[in-house]
Amino acid sequence: MKLDGFDLSNVHFVWSPYNKPKLYIKPGDEVEVLIPDSSTNQIKYDFKTEDMHKIDESKFDGAVGPIYVEGAEEGDTLVVTLKEIEVGNWGWSAILSNFGLLKGLFKEKLVIWDIKNGYATAKDFLKGIKIPINPFLGVIGTAPKFGDLPMIPPHSSGGNMDNRLLTQGSIIYFPVNVKGALLSLADPHASQGDGEVSGTAIETSARVLIKVDLRKGEKIDTPKAVVNINDTGKQIVTMGIDKDPIAAARKAVLNMVEELKSKGLSGEEAYILCSVVGSLKMSEVVDEPNYVVSFSIPEKIINIKA
Repeated sequence: MKLDGFDLSNVHFVWSPYNKPKLYIKPGDEVEVLIPDSSTNQIKYDFKTEDMHKIDESKFDGAVGPIYVEGAEEGDTLVVTLKEIEVGNWGWSAILSNFGLLKGLFKEKLVIWDIKNGYATAKDFLKGIKIPINPFLGVIGTAPKFGDLPMIPPHSSGGNMDNRLLTQGSIIYFPVNVKGALLSLADPHASQGDGEVSGTAIETSARVLIKVDLRKGEKIDTPKAVVNINDTGKQIVTMGIDKDPIAAARKAVLNMVEELKSKGLSGEEAYILCSVVGSLKMSEVVDEPNYVVSFSIPEKIINIKA
């Protein structure tokens, strides 16, 4: 079975229990899903930064689906195995003036990436740096029980979680809130750091193969998963400390930006690199009143000597 998200009649822009199903399947079925990038195919390979004004932001993170799973009812758990994720041959990242952890500090910038042989390289940007491809879906989830929800914020049934741990081979469990579950998928990423701090990853298209199963009468309230985590080796780490965890996170990322600038990158290059390959983590929460947030980047990416 196949669902083509490049046919925009198969894409929705709101999470709703009333979205009309685009495909009906049974538990145990496998489905191939073709998914456009998070701009819903608006951004083109030849776009420049000045072309960003052409984008309709209401069309971001359009999700392919929903897929109706026969027999799924409220109180069940939907089990989705990400069997294959094959990304496109190019992608994009951006600094947006009104979005991101450090919004307002850098000029708007669109970065186009070429993707081949397992790596992404940016056109006329971050020269000499190759980003290893680690694909996943930024958006995957089931319908809410009530009301319409916007696409950008995640919700208790999943949605725009932007969780880079949910890669190929992962098994993800979702609550079923409505008859048929109404599963939808979107926002493929070729690579992303924890936190997606600039607001974008390496956004791209993808062909995804999923297997969908159902656990009857097994209720969960929020998604959970079984994933594979690969050791990324030696890291360089900066930290932020503050009584406000968001302020601590900003400090950690700003400190990494300064570290990368000292190695020859521009501020914009450093910020984009942080978003597509860095890792933002809450390191300490119990020594009140301050929090410690860490930010790390694999040394091998930029050959930093700590």
